[in-house]
Amino acid sequence: MATHHVSLFLPTTVAFHDPPSPAARRTSTPPPVADPRRNSSYDLPIRQGSLSLLNGPTPPQAPSIQDGLFTTKTGSERLVLSKAALVHSDAHVPDWGAQAVFNQPKSRAGMLPSASILDFAKAHEEAVKRRQAAKRGTRPSPPSRSSRSRAGSHDRSYEGKEWEIKTAVQGNGGLTNAVRAAAEADETEIHWIGTIGFPTDALPQALKEDIHDKLVIDHDSQVVFVSDKDFDGHYVHYSKTILWPIFHYQVPDHPKSKAYADHSWDFYRNVNQAFADKVVESYKRGDTIWIHDYHLLLVPAMVRQKLPDARIGFFLHTAFPSSEVFRCLSTRKALLDGMLGANLIAFQVDEYAAHFLQTCSRLLTVETTAEGVQLEDHFVNVTSQPIGLNLRAMDEERRDPEVQEWIDIIQDRYRDKKIIVARDKLDNVRGVRQKLLAYELFLNKYPEWREKVVLIQVASSSGENSDLLTTVSDICTRIDSVHSTLAHQPLIFLKQDIEFSQYLALLTVADVLIISALRDGMNLTAHEYIYCQDGKGLTSGKKRHGPLILSEFTGSAAVFGGPQISINPWDYQQHAKAIKQALEMGDAEKAERWTKLYKTVTTQTGEHWAHQLSVALDKVYDEHSQRASQSVPRLSVQKLTDKYKTANQRVFIIDYEGTLAPHRTNTGIPLSSPQRVLDTLEGLMGDSKNIVYIMSGREPEELESLFRTLPSLGLIAENGCFVREYGAQHREWQQFPDADGIAVWKDQVRGNLGYYEDRLEGSYIEERHCSLLFRYEKAVDQEAAIRFAGEAADQINTACKSMRIHAVPISKAVLIEQMDFSKRSAATRIFDGMKEHAAEKGTAGPQFLLVAGDDREDEVVFEWANALGKSGTVRDVFTVSVGRRNTVALATLTQGSTGLLTALQKLSRTSSEGMSGDYFNRGRGSAMASP
Repeated sequence: MATHHVSLFLPTTVAFHDPPSPAARRTSTPPPVADPRRNSSYDLPIRQGSLSLLNGPTPPQAPSIQDGLFTTKTGSERLVLSKAALVHSDAHVPDWGAQAVFNQPKSRAGMLPSASILDFAKAHEEAVKRRQAAKRGTRPSPPSRSSRSRAGSHDRSYEGKEWEIKTAVQGNGGLTNAVRAAAEADETEIHWIGTIGFPTDALPQALKEDIHDKLVIDHDSQVVFVSDKDFDGHYVHYSKTILWPIFHYQVPDHPKSKAYADHSWDFYRNVNQAFADKVVESYKRGDTIWIHDYHLLLVPAMVRQKLPDARIGFFLHTAFPSSEVFRCLSTRKALLDGMLGANLIAFQVDEYAAHFLQTCSRLLTVETTAEGVQLEDHFVNVTSQPIGLNLRAMDEERRDPEVQEWIDIIQDRYRDKKIIVARDKLDNVRGVRQKLLAYELFLNKYPEWREKVVLIQVASSSGENSDLLTTVSDICTRIDSVHSTLAHQPLIFLKQDIEFSQYLALLTVADVLIISALRDGMNLTAHEYIYCQDGKGLTSGKKRHGPLILSEFTGSAAVFGGPQISINPWDYQQHAKAIKQALEMGDAEKAERWTKLYKTVTTQTGEHWAHQLSVALDKVYDEHSQRASQSVPRLSVQKLTDKYKTANQRVFIIDYEGTLAPHRTNTGIPLSSPQRVLDTLEGLMGDSKNIVYIMSGREPEELESLFRTLPSLGLIAENGCFVREYGAQHREWQQFPDADGIAVWKDQVRGNLGYYEDRLEGSYIEERHCSLLFRYEKAVDQEAAIRFAGEAADQINTACKSMRIHAVPISKAVLIEQMDFSKRSAATRIFDGMKEHAAEKGTAGPQFLLVAGDDREDEVVFEWANALGKSGTVRDVFTVSVGRRNTVALATLTQGSTGLLTALQKLSRTSSEGMSGDYFNRGRGSAMASP
């Protein structure tokens, strides 16, 4: 059995080379031995005239240091494949950079239809001009450049090119490292499914097949080939332009936004379907499927449709926003439904899981619990598990001699300075602008530190944030002009990523690391910094214990807890004070904070992440398989009858509506006469060994009226809030919730529901003794009704949690009831009373228990009864779910209430055959003594 990790990008890609000429082959020297290390950098043009970062010679065989930049060897020289290699956890490489490194083809996608309001207006004006010109008979002007196709007419042919597999420089490096760590530890069979990270329309079909076969055989990877147009629309125009900002609380609402680009959604769906098809093609029974990140939100449901019994997990590596932000997406329901195709949905931290559950509750109007989402016919578990580092690979990388060389150089260059390090991608969510403004404020506010500290900010740019780059450049220029001297430069700003060896050296010698992200699912740079602060590689060997300044809006902040210095990136005063606090912190406090952080880093590892998720998925999959209606056996009426005959005391606890009788119609009228139900119950009650209880969500008065001809029948009303005990001498109802407490929470909730009742024509509030219902089956606008119901349930569950009440979406209504009272609590009270009575009489108590129900409120009674059977408290326990929903019941009856009534009637006939007839001689409805 294999584990398939499905990610947009494979951990590997393809590098292309022009074949050497025949003359070059004859005179060429053997190629150099491939460097077994990899990095995540690439060459960029060197600008002249910038200040140098380091003064002095470079170490042998190390990258050169020029022009204020850490520069690297040729990308294709350095980027070679090693299965055990550590990939940068957060590779800041733009797409065009990766293609330049590997000589990969350019996209032939052409221009997509623009979704910009401004572009639409321009296109409309041009179309009007062309029509007018056509009417005049003049030649129309050519379309604007933005409307012309940029199809790959300049692409070079890739036929005959030499190629080799390389480690990819883009994609989710943290995922790759974590999966490799787990695979090495557990020797798990890992298969990857994804794209090779570049446009492939320019590749001949035969070459695609060769690449696919090579990756399958040598690298356990299945390639998903999609058209350049689909990939461009999916990745650039939907994932990056719409989903990425939304998931990081950056709602794209300006006129140039593609937030309303319906065409990009089609491309997103097409790519997701291509991935799902590849997963289905690769799947073998027993395999595990893990689908990763926001690029593939639709894949779980697409795979589930073709593989209903597959073991599917989904992990979101980014943050998940609050429901108020997520609801801005026009495709919100389709995205949620896609994710809910998994057995287990996992997030980095509890906050994101809570946001997801709240979003499902409000937008889908479904019941959510702390464990997951209850859908109509199955349950989807939701959990959180933070990703971590591959420590074995980190240790191997840190032993690289090049790392030591860079440590020595940086220490020598900044011998008397405090070094603050930061590394971010230059986009709108990483908080680089906020960090630089806070640093500028720090230098202005605390002049004593101006010549004692240097901030080294590594900031790679994708070239798509020109406005942000301009703003950041202005801040850097201002800091440089005000605070730089001939002897000191307080800010080193690097506009590209650096070699991994340089990066590790910086983390090792740093006195402080600043991460000021405005939102980040997890930030493994913080983990790498803490791990590198243990003193290894330093000449002194002394642990540095550098403080960590960390944005409170990162997943890492939730994982670490409190030992870091937490900041709000928007609070520049607080940020500046945090820098001062970190620089002036005493050794004892630094050691104490670092020790706690180090413990988290070394326990919450990538290997631990993968193992915990695997265990969680296996557990929930087994539970789902056991609860699936097709997995639960049909009730054996013969076995039920045999056990019934041998029991001296029997207990029946049966749900009424939906189990013994069909649900009401929209007008509230039962679909069939209850006479057959009454006759069946009367037959059971005719045996003195039987105790029969009916449970319902209805009010006591309604149940009393329905069963007025059976005054001895035991009743459980309002889902456990009221009980009328079995037997003629117990005619009074017991109410368990406190009446005063009910009045308090009802007043608050009634006001909340009144807000929605006033705004939704046809809705109304139904008040029961211990619960409220917001009903909207008669609402004129059902779409608005569903939205209001979700909002109402979410608001009540959030605001009234301390009152021990919860709101549960049910069919065409929202039920608000108390959490401490349920059908289970009522059944427990009844059964405990029976045991006490049996102990007083010296008898064994009930030996036979039958519980039957049809909905979520009955599942808790099934669990209770199953536990009695497992513990041996009751010899024979039968829990029966009527219908086709997933259940913990031990048996099902798919024929509905008719099948259950037939089975119960057979039991009553069995009783009557062995009875003396005394009960029937007493007449219907006469008093019965409770056993």
